[in-house]
Amino acid sequence: MSYTITQEDIPLPENIKTLSNGLAAHREDIVGPAWFKDTAFYLRDGAGEIIGGVYGNFGSFGWMYVDTLWVSPAARGHGNGRDLMNRIESEAINYNCTASYLSTFSFQAPEFYKKLGYEVFGELNDFPGEHRRIFMRKKF
Repeated sequence: MSYTITQEDIPLPENIKTLSNGLAAHREDIVGPAWFKDTAFYLRDGAGEIIGGVYGNFGSFGWMYVDTLWVSPAARGHGNGRDLMNRIESEAINYNCTASYLSTFSFQAPEFYKKLGYEVFGELNDFPGEHRRIFMRKKF
């Protein structure tokens, strides 16, 4: 059989879905069916505007992935980031997760995460420039 490789600068959602479905089917052949749950907690000001939040997901593998944590500069330094992380970790634990992982940059919050019990398990140097991309995990 002959194959060709094509490129899409703006990938079509249905084509991305084909890749995801193929990978999921392969994973299920090995580890069985899996489920995943997205969750988010938001920090709002008195007017109801979002001034921070945390978003992540977890599922049947027992690990939570923290995708995004952000707190506006005005709301930093008051324990809001810690409170948001505590909330999402508690939610994951309620779904029987035993650990969490995330990535951050050297110019972002690695020391903050270390204070919360996260440890570094990998780094990419020069990502970007003189900075590092840092991968961290925590056992609950």
